[in-house]
Amino acid sequence: MNIVLICMGFRYSDLLRNIRPSEIRQLSKYAASKDVISFSGGMPNPLTFPIADMEKIMDDVLEESGDIALQYGNTGGLDALKSEIKRLVKETENINVDEQDIIVTSGSQQGLYELGKILVNPGEPIITEEPTYVGAISAFDANLVDFHSVDMDEEGMRTDQTEDVVKKLVAEGRSPKFIYVIPTFQNPTGITMNEDRRKHILEIASRYDIPVIEDNPYGELRFSGRRMPTLKSLDQEDRVIYLGTFSKIMCPGLRIGYTVAPTELISKINLLKQALDLSSSTFSQFVAWQYLKRDIHKKQIPKSIALYRTLKDTMLDALNEYFPEGSSWSKPDGGMFLWATVDPSINTTDMLKEALASGVIYVSGNAFSPAKKQWNSMRLNYTFSDEAAINSGIRKLSELLKKKLSYNEPVSSAGK
Repeated sequence: MNIVLICMGFRYSDLLRNIRPSEIRQLSKYAASKDVISFSGGMPNPLTFPIADMEKIMDDVLEESGDIALQYGNTGGLDALKSEIKRLVKETENINVDEQDIIVTSGSQQGLYELGKILVNPGEPIITEEPTYVGAISAFDANLVDFHSVDMDEEGMRTDQTEDVVKKLVAEGRSPKFIYVIPTFQNPTGITMNEDRRKHILEIASRYDIPVIEDNPYGELRFSGRRMPTLKSLDQEDRVIYLGTFSKIMCPGLRIGYTVAPTELISKINLLKQALDLSSSTFSQFVAWQYLKRDIHKKQIPKSIALYRTLKDTMLDALNEYFPEGSSWSKPDGGMFLWATVDPSINTTDMLKEALASGVIYVSGNAFSPAKKQWNSMRLNYTFSDEAAINSGIRKLSELLKKKLSYNEPVSSAGK
């Protein structure tokens, strides 16, 4: 008897062709390796996880509400949690919002994907910072958007350039669908936008009737400097969509975030979320609710800040001591990252394999660049490793950079 095997040939959608693998996700498998020092992931330090408090909360949730917490949930989110989120954003960011204008998401990453799907048709333009969060690039790429990225300096997004880009697109009959920014401790640079530029962004948005998406995962992790008002707190026209997350103030593994937006838009997000996951984890929402209700974040965040400030200072000291002349880096007042730029003859994407072989990893600049013009930069995370590992890792990177500079290699075609 002859058996003929026929291999199925899948025909993939055009949409999938535009979704590229994340360099961070590809490198994350090395983060747990004892042989590699990881500056790559945006991971909180496990020392900041409130494990004892979480154990008590989870026991209480299971004992008191297990029949509900382990069941399917409401797509929009647990009402009690939304009430606590309302209190949180008022106390921390002076944002006034009703519960009906909040939707709970499976991490703020889901919120980015939802907004890209709802607000933009394939091929329509959006505006981002240059560089910007790689997860936002992935989320918006999934809907085939037309990226227009605006340069940053030490004061944040160049809003003069932003207005120029907006004017050009409007003149072409292609008004931007939204402006996406991370104004506080930006990912990947760690830079904070000054207050004048925050106000200018809102002026531009008002003048040309453009929504603004404000992503604020790191706002509570301030080590120094003056606290800046969120765009949402300055917004008088209800055009700012605000994204928050529990990943940095509680722990990322429970995958809880939230979106604050006008009620009409929240209803559209709710429709899409029904198709994505029905609802975010009910159990995780119960835990997050109790975490906020018991004010555990108010004692936990200062501990995180104290640790991260020390680790950030350690990395800055190591960069000053070891990195080659001609390099530069940001000096963040908070958050989890800094941005280093090296000699333009070095392509940091090409250098990744050599860095890994040397026992250290980072994320290359072009992973965060819609314009693919950050070839000689890298994002360095300082929150995950301890002080000894930070010193050792920066020294290893420095040795590799100096070795490559001694060869005086030209910029590769991938970096042009």
